[in-house]
Amino acid sequence: MNDNFQIEFEDNGHKGRYVVRGTEGVEAEMTFTRSGDSRIIIDHTGVPDAFRGQGIGAKLVTRAVEDARAAGKTILPLCPFAAAQFRRHPEWADVLAK
Repeated sequence: MNDNFQIEFEDNGHKGRYVVRGTEGVEAEMTFTRSGDSRIIIDHTGVPDAFRGQGIGAKLVTRAVEDARAAGKTILPLCPFAAAQFRRHPEWADVLAK
């Protein structure tokens, strides 16, 4: 897995995203919406073909989990990819919105 990429966090108030930028404007992203002060809803993960097979989608969700844990927030993974990642990582149960 390539770890030579930078995950950037973009905060647009009510919404935000984690993004990895590649060459020629290619972006992998995971978007979220805030629900109150203590919950975020992951609503989309998109990884273009240029990034496939590098584990970037999983890294984006992992970063959101780390940030939520540090901030005392919970995550509601509505995005099917993010939901699948939560099923694969039972150790994330502390940030999974009930």
